[in-house]
Amino acid sequence: MNTEIKSYLSDMDGVLVRGNIPIPGAAQFIEQLVAAGHPFLILTNNSMYTQRDLQLRLSQIGLPVPAEHIYTSALATAQFLHSQRPGGTAYVIGEAGLTTALHEVGYLLTDHNPDYVVVGETTAYSFEHITRAVRLVAGGARFIATNRDVNGPSSTGIVPATGAIAALIATATGIQPYFIGKPNPLMMRTALNTIDAHSESSLMIGDNMETDIIAGMESGMETVLVLTGVTQRADVERYSFRPTRIVDSIADVLA
Repeated sequence: MNTEIKSYLSDMDGVLVRGNIPIPGAAQFIEQLVAAGHPFLILTNNSMYTQRDLQLRLSQIGLPVPAEHIYTSALATAQFLHSQRPGGTAYVIGEAGLTTALHEVGYLLTDHNPDYVVVGETTAYSFEHITRAVRLVAGGARFIATNRDVNGPSSTGIVPATGAIAALIATATGIQPYFIGKPNPLMMRTALNTIDAHSESSLMIGDNMETDIIAGMESGMETVLVLTGVTQRADVERYSFRPTRIVDSIADVLA
């Protein structure tokens, strides 16, 4: 493994937290990065929350992550749209994390002839909103989704996520969305640009071979798989690619 690692990207769920419980060693990991002055970002595919929302959530469970060190698929989506069509318009199915990110890059939200239909995470999907999105996409609006995840956890069981709703719109229109979040390397590149880092001297830490590790690898970074999330050590043998390193938990990354 490269001993000249200068910058760090880390997934959040399954790496630093499990639900609302911090994973042992997570706070110390963050403290070490801050103390050493390493550029770093905590990544999440969830587009519901703003950076400040997530900062509060993490601080309440003892993880002192500054807001500017949190990077979501909503931010990556906003940066992508700004690079493609500055000052554009969008019809959004999503929550404050996504709408705030779009407003901050100068986008206007409208249901009248928007440049884009953007689908993100929300707990308030409605048939009316989905129908409107279908009609706009069928009418020529470009179709974007913040991430591919088809379901997510809740206190009562799994719930449909962005990828499931995007699939519904895609099936109704015959038009596939462009997905921004992991495993698209685009999210990794925009994250690296945000902290002025280079892939050759950066490390991606994740718990999911199919999102975190493949995205890091395809972006030219070294990768560390932690075994505190969805992937177990025996699962790695099923894949045709491997992480640079496998460790038990985040506590072992800088050890």
